[in-house]
Order: sequence, then C-alpha cells, then structure tokens
Amino acid sequence: MIARLLIAAGVVCFALPALADGEVQKLITPADKVRFDKYAETRKAALDEAKAGDAAEVKQLDALLAKPLVSFSDKDLTGNWQCRTIKAGGLSPLVIYGWFKCKVSDDGDGSGWMLEKITGSQRTKGRFFDDGEKRSIYLGSLSVNDDPAKPYGSGPQSDQVGYAFRNSVNEWRIEFPAPYYESKLDILEFKR
Repeated sequence: MIARLLIAAGVVCFALPALADGEVQKLITPADKVRFDKYAETRKAALDEAKAGDAAEVKQLDALLAKPLVSFSDKDLTGNWQCRTIKAGGLSPLVIYGWFKCKVSDDGDGSGWMLEKITGSQRTKGRFFDDGEKRSIYLGSLSVNDDPAKPYGSGPQSDQVGYAFRNSVNEWRIEFPAPYYESKLDILEFKR
C-alpha cells in the first residue's frame, strides 16, 4: 500500500501544473521543507568553505554568483543545454565538474517544464514550479548512470530540491541546499 502511494505521489508530482499556488507545499517532503527553511544558512556556510578551494575554481564560482538575476516571466527554457555541477563545502571545499548534456521539455500541456540531465554519472529528473518573479522551485530525483529516476518523494537519497535562478536568456542555475551526498550546496549551472 505504501509503495502504491509513493508511486501515485510521483505521478502526481510530474503531472501537476507548475504553479506555486500551494501545489509545492502539498508535494514537498518534510525533509525538503527543512532544507528550504535553512537555505540561506546552508548556502552561506557552503560558500564560506568553498573559498578554501582552488583559486581558479573560486574565481569561476564568484563570477557565476555575481551575475545579476533576471525575470523568469518571459522564460522559455525548453531545448538542449550544457550543464555542469559545482559542489561547494562538505567533503571538499569546491569541485567544479565538466560540462554535460541536459534537456528541458514542456510537460505537454504548456503549464510547466521538466528537466532531465542526460549525460554524466549523476543525473537528475524533475519539474519546476513558479516561485515569484526571479526564482523557481525545482523538485526532482537523483539517479546514477542509466538507473531510472525514482519519483520525487521516494526518499532522502534520491529526492532533490532547489531554487532556480536565471541570469540571461542563455544562462541559469539551480542551487540545491544540503544534498544527501558529498557537499553542502550543489549548483547545477546551465548555458547554451
């Protein structure tokens, strides 16, 4: 019975309109709500630790975070993207990985976007929810290699939650506070 409820919750998560009109509050797990509640504190601690990383990588991270934020209101994220993961704090002060492939697609009814990281050993799959003019919420699932992604809500080892920020038509990022593995803050950076 519990397995059926989890599957149903995952199907609902990926079928709902991308609006922050209470839907996120119904879907988000208690653990992920705590991660969001501690977002600013976690982010600050992770970025403080990252300063001890390789100087060239610290410079790249600082440049990314210094870019001004722009509105999501005229966004069209659909299409193919280059994406890379940045891990700040935790096991290592700072690690910036190489570029991989990500894809954003419309969910089919025009109400939201789905993200899928399609190359690299660590993958993500999930959907976005509006959260004001300059921020969106991402609820997704971590998978490894070609393992299928579990539905969001399957547990702390696979659940991902993050805030998405847009820097320009061709640049944006998702910040994942307190990911389950390795770091204090993961940033998935996108460009095309």
